[in-house]
Order: sequence, then C-alpha cells, then structure tokens
Amino acid sequence: QVQLVESGGGLVQAGGSLRLSCAASGTIFSINTMGWFRQGPGKQRELVAVINSGGSTNYADSVKGRFSISRDNAKNTVSLQMNSLKSEDTAVYYCNVQSNFGFVYWGQGTQVTISS
Repeated sequence: QVQLVESGGGLVQAGGSLRLSCAASGTIFSINTMGWFRQGPGKQRELVAVINSGGSTNYADSVKGRFSISRDNAKNTVSLQMNSLKSEDTAVYYCNVQSNFGFVYWGQGTQVTISS
C-alpha cells in the first residue's frame, strides 16, 4: 500500500521560510511527476509546483521566484523550499505523486500558516 507522508508545515511570520518534505512508502512503479498542491480557506485546490522524473519543473505564477521544488528519485522523496512567504500562501499543502501508469497518490496534507 502506497503512503505519502508529509512534514514541515507550521506557523511562520510573513517573509519567513519553510521547507516541506514528502516521502513515499510502499511500491510505486514508474513515478512520473511529484509535486505539491495547496488549498487555501474557501478556495479550490491548486497546483503549486511539480517536477518530473527528468528534473523539469513547473510552478504556479504566484510562487515563481520564491518556491523551489526538488526530488530524490532514489528515495522517492520530494521537497518544497518556500521563501519570502506571504499571508496568501496560507493553506493546506498536499503532496502528489503520479505514475506513468495513471495512478495518482495524495498525502494527507500539512497546514502552512503565515502570520502578518
């Protein structure tokens, strides 16, 4: 059974930094993309950043230049370094893994709260 375990959320002041990590346990055949989504209060879940197996990345416009995604293919982990955090970054952040066979996995979510 596949599980995605997230860590690193918390409360930080505006302008601060946080680093989220996600570790996939169990067997996932042929991981394609690993990424992070978020859902703010009263908002729909949205893509934050994604990285494919070749290392290509894609970011939401709202986080470009502030967030950086990385992955370790050998360990099946993905991290999100978040700098210059803003109040609008407050959300539950979800780890997402998609395989080349069409399977999609989600973490349980980790709360990130930015105080102004």
